[in-house]
Amino acid sequence: MNPSAAILVIGPSWVGDMVMAQPLFKIIKAKNPDAAIDCLAPSWSQPLVERMPEIRQGIDLPLQHGQLGLSQRRHLGQTLKGRYRQAIVLPNSFKSALIPLFARIPRRTGFIGEVRFGLLNDPRWLDKKKHPQTAQRFVALGLEKNEPLPNPFPAPHLTHRPERVCATLRGWGIPLDGRPNIAFCPGAEFGPAKRWPMHHFQTLATLCVREGWRVLVLGSAKEQPLGEAIAQAAGEYAINLAGSTSLGEAVDLLSFVQAVVTNDSGLMHVAAALDRPVIALFGSSDPHHTPPLSPRAHIITRNLPCAPCFKRHCPLHPRAPCLEEITPSMVLHSLNPILNP
Repeated sequence: MNPSAAILVIGPSWVGDMVMAQPLFKIIKAKNPDAAIDCLAPSWSQPLVERMPEIRQGIDLPLQHGQLGLSQRRHLGQTLKGRYRQAIVLPNSFKSALIPLFARIPRRTGFIGEVRFGLLNDPRWLDKKKHPQTAQRFVALGLEKNEPLPNPFPAPHLTHRPERVCATLRGWGIPLDGRPNIAFCPGAEFGPAKRWPMHHFQTLATLCVREGWRVLVLGSAKEQPLGEAIAQAAGEYAINLAGSTSLGEAVDLLSFVQAVVTNDSGLMHVAAALDRPVIALFGSSDPHHTPPLSPRAHIITRNLPCAPCFKRHCPLHPRAPCLEEITPSMVLHSLNPILNP
């Protein structure tokens, strides 16, 4: 591959941000169809990268989140020399800009971030008012300075293979018995102020099962106890898979279900990129900053005067009112057109 047509993207460290980076990849290909895009990102992200047809290959970053790993970054950068004409650095950290420097990539684009003068030779100043959404900020790095955002704005779209989805369903014993399926994603890595209360998820699960639906609870190992409590409350037709599936299997399952109820989380963005009907519950975070980028997503937020506070824990009350006041009946009302078409 001619390096004059290749671009290295330093990808984000979070599931949702990786999904929101896909519009950037789409813009790069739209502007230069011959460009080959490689994405350097943590190994966990590969199930997402391989579902983005714009990316030629994913390159594993063999470091833990937050780890400097200077010698590893230098070695990896040296192995990438001569392969790319441009690097686009999506994270704002100092360390994330080191590998393109060590690789001597001629053009290194990114926001100034943590005092990265010298590391980046195509630095950009972030105008948060002009680009309020994370996806918009990523796309701006694929444009020339002061070039307007595309209209219409490209949305993420993850591909999936039916044979892989069927294998995942068989592997987890989910029957194809005609009963519709709804996914619950009760986690949010940031903290409790982004998580709808468990008792609300339990009530909603019970109501959905009564309506004839099967509930699949998805998430990381941290959500396993939440998923177990939800499944126990709802009974036979609720299955807790939190902490059991790989990310790739979770993507397969989300592509299969008929609806998704989720906090503002990485799986929310995955579900939206799979074109699933999504009910997205927002508490301390801002739906204007990280909305699910899909016309089939419906956001529920209370718009309280204190929100968005971006706190991990509500500073006002043990039970964050911004989420406590979103009742199961509100969510069921939004689900009804999907549950009973």
